[in-house]
Amino acid sequence: MSHAAARHVSTTSTTGKLSIRCNSSFWNGKCELYDFFAECFHGYSITSFLFPIQLHFCYSQVIMKDKKVEKLIKNEQKRQKSVINLIASENYVSDDVLKALGSEFTNKYAEGYPGKRFYGGNEHIDELENLTIERALALFNLDPKKWAVNVQALSGSPANVAVYTALLPYGAKIMGMSLDQGGHLTHGFKASVTGKWWKQIPYGVDKKKEVINYKELAEIAQCEKPELIVAGFTAYPRIIDWKKFKSIADSVGAYLHVDMSHIAGLVAGGEYPDPFKYADTVMTTVHKTLRGPRSALIFSRIDERKINEKIDRAVFPGLQGGPHMNQIAAVAVALYEAKTTAFKKYAQQVIKNAHALSSELQKLGWRIISGGTDSHLILIDTWMDGKGISGKTASDVLEKNGIIVNKNTIPYDARSPVDPSGIRIGTAAETTRGKKEKDMIKIARKIDLILRKVIQVS
Repeated sequence: MSHAAARHVSTTSTTGKLSIRCNSSFWNGKCELYDFFAECFHGYSITSFLFPIQLHFCYSQVIMKDKKVEKLIKNEQKRQKSVINLIASENYVSDDVLKALGSEFTNKYAEGYPGKRFYGGNEHIDELENLTIERALALFNLDPKKWAVNVQALSGSPANVAVYTALLPYGAKIMGMSLDQGGHLTHGFKASVTGKWWKQIPYGVDKKKEVINYKELAEIAQCEKPELIVAGFTAYPRIIDWKKFKSIADSVGAYLHVDMSHIAGLVAGGEYPDPFKYADTVMTTVHKTLRGPRSALIFSRIDERKINEKIDRAVFPGLQGGPHMNQIAAVAVALYEAKTTAFKKYAQQVIKNAHALSSELQKLGWRIISGGTDSHLILIDTWMDGKGISGKTASDVLEKNGIIVNKNTIPYDARSPVDPSGIRIGTAAETTRGKKEKDMIKIARKIDLILRKVIQVS
């Protein structure tokens, strides 16, 4: 323990119990004292040892010399604790994930892959990356002889670009869900590099039912003959039929690439259909329902096409240099946590909460896109043909009242993406905080009350 920490620690012993007061220098709820005891009592269960110890903490982060950044960290901590977070793409990571992210792995440069590095001193780096690979495959029950996974991609967008770079020539056709129908920028949207380097063939949802029309999708594919089809979304609340996507892709000789960034944690928890039975490649971010750091995983089949080798070359040296090993360490921890029974219960609760929130909002008179949800994600029409308020106004007023959402286009939106007709919400983050169905009903009523007041005024 450092002298600085020691100055802020007092101990008293009563009836065999040790009471420790720590007024400084601890990391997200864990004082340097933890490391001190870990060193002193090496070989013992630190958890069982600390059981009779009462810790009293006054702060929630290490004391920093840079007071401006420290203040911003404290302010952000307060903000996160004080709001209801319904951002569908956000979540809260564990202390262990944060500890790994802030570890000494930050200091190491590791260009290349395990056993094939361009720098020395990588024995622990190789072990870490191999461990992360093993855990990623195990989490989704994948045979390492049939599937590979690249864990070095820095985030979801460059991971998708890596897949396209590996498998497609420039100018090739990518068939992806249109941005205004629920797709992502990197599914070929014109403003993204994926729409500049490749040609997007968009598909969408049925205008009345607001779900994917697979017959129409097949017709578009037969007409356009795309080289790759993207199955995935950023604002589509329903289950995707991976089997139908595979059949359509096979009918035109296209790769099937699945972007399961939003629902990876639900797939791992057994609450959403497994895409690996049908996909050639699968990409997921780690920071959404998987509750990990901002990072990405790229899975690929191992066969005569050598897709996995092409993707590895596309990631490094194609698109990036050395991987962020602290990030990979945090991914490894998140994958470990996602394999637990507790995580499966979490995934179940995410779905229960989404159903409760969606159902209550409908009862209160709000139009839910597609009539409900099969995942953590809910898309709400707040405009309602001019009878409500715009998505931007709804997002702004909810934030002023401590509820964080994001404005979002709805299918066939007549309004601008800058000020669209809807909002997107999700239950992953608040479920992590322990919220249950009854809490979601209360949140829905609060949302309704806030928005109705604005509608009445306008």
